Amino acid sequence: MIRTRTIWLAAGAVLVALPALAAYPGHPKTTPDINAHDLSARDKAISSDAFEGRGPGTKAGEAAAQWIADEMKRIGLKPGNHGSYFQTVPAVNITLDAAKSSLVFDTAKGQINPKFPDEDVYWTPQFKSTQVSVKDSPLVFVGYGVVAPEYHWNDYAGVDVKGKTVVILVNDPGFASGDPKLFKGKTMTYYGRWTYKYEEAARQGAAAAIIVHQTAPAAYGWEVVRNSNTGAKGWLDAKNKNMDMVPVQGWITHETAIELFKRAGLDFAKLEAAADLPGFKAVPMTGETLNASLTSTVTHMKTRNVVGVVPGSKQPDDYILYTAHWDHLGVKPDVAGPDKIYNGAVDNGMGVSSILEIAEKFAHDKPAPDRSIAFIDWTLEEQGLLGSQYFAEHPIWPLNHIVGGVNLDANLPEGRARDMVVVGNGASQLEDILAGVLKTQDRVISPDPEPEKGMFYRSDHISLAKVGVPMLDPAGGYDLIDGGTKAGEAVRQDYLKHHYHQPSDEFNPNWDLSGPIQDLDALYAFGLKLADSDAWPDWYEGNEFRAARDREMAGKK
Repeated sequence: MIRTRTIWLAAGAVLVALPALAAYPGHPKTTPDINAHDLSARDKAISSDAFEGRGPGTKAGEAAAQWIADEMKRIGLKPGNHGSYFQTVPAVNITLDAAKSSLVFDTAKGQINPKFPDEDVYWTPQFKSTQVSVKDSPLVFVGYGVVAPEYHWNDYAGVDVKGKTVVILVNDPGFASGDPKLFKGKTMTYYGRWTYKYEEAARQGAAAAIIVHQTAPAAYGWEVVRNSNTGAKGWLDAKNKNMDMVPVQGWITHETAIELFKRAGLDFAKLEAAADLPGFKAVPMTGETLNASLTSTVTHMKTRNVVGVVPGSKQPDDYILYTAHWDHLGVKPDVAGPDKIYNGAVDNGMGVSSILEIAEKFAHDKPAPDRSIAFIDWTLEEQGLLGSQYFAEHPIWPLNHIVGGVNLDANLPEGRARDMVVVGNGASQLEDILAGVLKTQDRVISPDPEPEKGMFYRSDHISLAKVGVPMLDPAGGYDLIDGGTKAGEAVRQDYLKHHYHQPSDEFNPNWDLSGPIQDLDALYAFGLKLADSDAWPDWYEGNEFRAARDREMAGKK
């Protein structure tokens, strides 16, 4: 039944009665000005319990995507994909049936059968069959599991791991050693990401790849690993059914790893230290094998990226991007406590609401900017940046007509600041433009205060960077006007410890949004300056993405 209704989302934000399904929030009455009331109203709506944690492919999750498309239409954006606000992303959900599955380490001193999901998590990316098994697979400790010719590093040198189970440390050698000459020192490279480790293990022919969790190098506690890797896991719908990927992937707790190494007569701490040194050689975990039997449910689905555009007045075929992911972790019935909904009000309700704030301002600009401004809300970010990956592989516009962009992910509610953190700073000429804008606010760009966490590789902008498109990853202020860097650090640590990927990431009407509004004013000005110019910013010389961009631009028409 179609009904209309009026709901109050936030102080000072009046909602418009629109035809809608009664279960879902209405749309706020907003103004073109970037302001806290509108940002708050949108965030409360998109992080509502009604959307059930915005799980891609679910009825409630796809309703959230529809809500965003309707909001884009309401504020004046044009459909961004050939008359549609959606780019369909074909995907599969693979859901492990933990009750019918097992992962056991056999050792000379008996079995180790970690308790799922408190001591291990595991899954398969393959979907040719609902049954995947690994039998009597010998264990090999391969350090960080890295093959990086540019750093003269190969953890797989001299060892054949075909059919074997590789046990891997998280992060990369520069982190634990602190040696600035190893990789990028404390700054995590892509080699430190868990996604890379599974990719490399597949190239080496491993039957299973198990990462050892440690809070400091992973940058998050076990609860994040558990919550992110239980329930349905999404993958792009590949023709080869992901048969080129490692059949069994997973994590084990640090405590489980110590016991596993001990039973093989190995000292985990000593081998961990050895793995930090050049020339490390993989170590067989003698007498230990993995037996795993996985039963999963495979569900094919279609989810959607949401795309709206403000057409350019002079160069409409060239695009500036503002992006954010709309999805979160959905509902997890097995999580402890009464609240099972992962609302994701900060991650990434704030990102969605933020680009809508900027979008409404651009949509009402007279005249329109010279170049087109596109606003994209990605799906399947929490499942491995899959929505943005799909766009990068199937771009709506030629990549060499995308000038550059900004990706917003989990920008934190906080007070105004003297700076703006740019994650992965020192990467592209976009930073020169942003620095000029920030100067008008008496602010400066600050480097990532926690480069060891590898945040540049953990959100959707990296999908575009990999194919050459320059992207910025702003992360709010750190040196706060009220309290300085100590206060900025406290905001980040509180969110990470108490709310990140937890049901407690919920909307709070008492948030101080003065910092995000300051940031959005700057990011709007940044986009306008770029849109009204003929500039084509590139990655800086020596950046790993420079070559891809230069190849693209060489073929530009």
